[in-house]
Amino acid sequence: MKSVNTLQEKDNREILKRFGIPLLIALPVVGLLLWSMPSALKLWTKTFGSSRLEAPYRYRFERSPESVTVKLGQEISFYQERIRQDPSSGLNRALLSKAYLRMARATGETSWYLLAEQTAQDSLVKLSFHNDGAIFALARVATAKHDFPGALKLIQQASQNEETLAVQVTANLAMGNVQAAKAASDRLVAQNPDLNSLTLRALVNVSQGKDEAAIQDFQQALAAEEPEETGSSVWARTALGRLYFKRGKLEQAEKLYQEALRILPNYPPALLNSAELAIRQGKYPVASDLYSQFFQLSKNSPTVYDHVIYRGMARVKELEGHSSEATQWRNEAEARLRRDLTTFGHRRELARLLLERGRPQDLTEALTLMQSEIKIRRDAETLDTLAWAFSQLGRWQEAQAAMQIALRSGIRDPALFYRAGTIEQALGDSSQAMAFFNAAQETDPTFDDQARQALGLGVGLLGLN
Repeated sequence: MKSVNTLQEKDNREILKRFGIPLLIALPVVGLLLWSMPSALKLWTKTFGSSRLEAPYRYRFERSPESVTVKLGQEISFYQERIRQDPSSGLNRALLSKAYLRMARATGETSWYLLAEQTAQDSLVKLSFHNDGAIFALARVATAKHDFPGALKLIQQASQNEETLAVQVTANLAMGNVQAAKAASDRLVAQNPDLNSLTLRALVNVSQGKDEAAIQDFQQALAAEEPEETGSSVWARTALGRLYFKRGKLEQAEKLYQEALRILPNYPPALLNSAELAIRQGKYPVASDLYSQFFQLSKNSPTVYDHVIYRGMARVKELEGHSSEATQWRNEAEARLRRDLTTFGHRRELARLLLERGRPQDLTEALTLMQSEIKIRRDAETLDTLAWAFSQLGRWQEAQAAMQIALRSGIRDPALFYRAGTIEQALGDSSQAMAFFNAAQETDPTFDDQARQALGLGVGLLGLN
């Protein structure tokens, strides 16, 4: 396989010029092999064991001896060669942009997202009409960059089909429009009850606190999966694992993350959520090893998850009593978040880091960031972060208002209930505070001080499908 060809060199020069950040500007075989190595699964199995997952959640297909990333690399090379032979082809560019997106999803590397965006834009220049593939690729990149209103605006230009509905679900969930997301997910499942559509509806049910319906959708989704849906297969299992994690069913979460890593070794959300789980279990060396492993994989090519690694390592070092090292890691996280702030819209993530640090100037900036973020993203986690910023500044009534909106959809999240309880406690309503604290315990009976040590370190699953 060639490491780079003329088209990709041109695309990458344009991206580098446009964004001015370090990018992966080739298709290095070594990098793809690193991503395909099952080191995360080996570490997980050594630490937690290899207990079998229940049949409904088990991957029933044989894994190809050829890694997913290498196969994607071959697909990318195929379309690049097609474009070399036919430089005017807009359709091949649209297909190439979607292959770039699948590679971005598998590795989390920012360069693949940006290559997908640039290639889709070039496709529309070559083929400006009836080019839904390029429009959908741009909409997917927009969701990855947290530009959810932009994603919805883009798909208005395309035909109404399953891809349109999928973007509607993701974007509306992120914007807090749960009923619109539900309507879109119901239509999507009615049209095609496959792995992707059922997983999206499961996430809508989670956002409404409908656990039984969500689990039923997850089970139906996995029963409908096909052997060539690797990205959706690991995404669905990681999302279900996160639901079990938030219900205190840690063993089930472990098994699902392990299965995702068996299917796609080093899949970023499963790997990083495994580290979050290890912190919750007090296994700090394990969490450190998992973060270090991902850091080694991504050190030569930035990913959208780098800030999670740095914040996670900072939390581990803090919990281990190494405050100076924790500060260094937190500073690295801040630098990365600020660098990617305009490109990938990490306002909420930067605000959370500033709130953790807690200096007066940090609190003011965190609130400013969240007041900007809330204009485009109004899901429960965003509103919770806004409430946290208000709380840290002693603006308790505004914090209460933000939490009321966050919980309005019916979402059941112990961390949100706990914050709502602390706000009511500060406002002097002890009975309402106790009701929220009890709700947190009912949602996750294991939610304690150790569980709170891991808060904010997981990877959400919106925008990755």
